[in-house]
Amino acid sequence: MVEIKSIGVVGGGQMGSGIAQLAAANGLDVILHDSDSTALNKALKSISDNIQRLVSRGHLSKDKGADAFRRLKGASNLEDFHRVDIVIEAIVESEDVKKKLFAHLDKIVKGSAILASNTSSISITRLASITCRSSQVIGMHFMNPPPIMKLVEIVRGADTSDDTFNTTKCLAERFGKTIICSQDFPGFIVNRILMPMINEAFHALYTGVATKEDIDTGMKLGTNHPMGPLELADFIGLDVCLSIMKVLHAGLGDSKYVPCPLLVQYVDAGRLGKKRGIGVYNYSKTTKEMKPLARL
Repeated sequence: MVEIKSIGVVGGGQMGSGIAQLAAANGLDVILHDSDSTALNKALKSISDNIQRLVSRGHLSKDKGADAFRRLKGASNLEDFHRVDIVIEAIVESEDVKKKLFAHLDKIVKGSAILASNTSSISITRLASITCRSSQVIGMHFMNPPPIMKLVEIVRGADTSDDTFNTTKCLAERFGKTIICSQDFPGFIVNRILMPMINEAFHALYTGVATKEDIDTGMKLGTNHPMGPLELADFIGLDVCLSIMKVLHAGLGDSKYVPCPLLVQYVDAGRLGKKRGIGVYNYSKTTKEMKPLARL
C-alpha cells in the first residue's frame, strides 16, 4: 500500500481549496493547481484566512497552523505534480473535461501515483478507461465544505485495485472522515437520493404547490433537515445539480430523472446559486429577482 505524503489538487474552487486546506492541516505536502491565476490566488488567500481563523479560535494549534502554511503551495502548471503520491481533481462536473485532464495527468505523474476524482456522479470506470493505470483510479467524493463535512464517498471503478482502495480509505480516515463505499452507478449513493429530492422541490415550486420559503421550511422543520432542498441547491450550485440530474437521466434511463424545466431555466439565466449571488434565493442586494417560468 502506497504511503501518501504529498497530494496534488486540481481546481481552486470551493471544493478544491477545501480539500487542499484539509490535506495541509493534516500534515501532507500540498500543491494546489488552477489554470486561472486569479482563481488560484483567491483560493490560496481563502485557505490562509481559514487556517488563521482556526488557530485564533483554538481549533488548530499555532504550530500546526504554521506547518500547514509551509506545506501548501500553488501551481499554474500541472507538470508540478510529477512527484505527488495522489492527485484529486475537483473541477467542473463534465465527463469530457475530466477525461481530458486524466489523460494529461496520466502522462505527468509517477507510475505509483493514484488519480482520484471528486466527481459526484460521473462513472469512475469511464474516467479510468482513458488512462494507462485504471487500477489506480478511484472516486473520492468529499461533501461541501470538505474541512467541515464528515463524509467521504469512495467509489471503485471496474478495475480499481484493493491497494488503491485501501490507500484512499486510509487517507480519508487520516482526514478524520467517515467513509461510505458505493458501486460505480450514476450518482453513487448520496446524489442518487439527494438530487431527485432537490429536483422534486423545483417541481413543487414550478407547479405552484408552495412558495420557496414554505417548501424549505417544510423540509427543515418537518423532516429535520438542516437546510431546505432549494436553499441547499443554491449552496451546491444549480449548474452542478443540473449536471448531476442529466447524468442520472442518461445513465439510468428513467423519466423520473428528467431535470425540472425551472431548474434548467435558472441555469440558462445564470442563476447558479450563492457563488453567483442569485439562484432560487437572491444573495445580492443589487441583483433583481427573476420571474419564474409560467406554471404548468
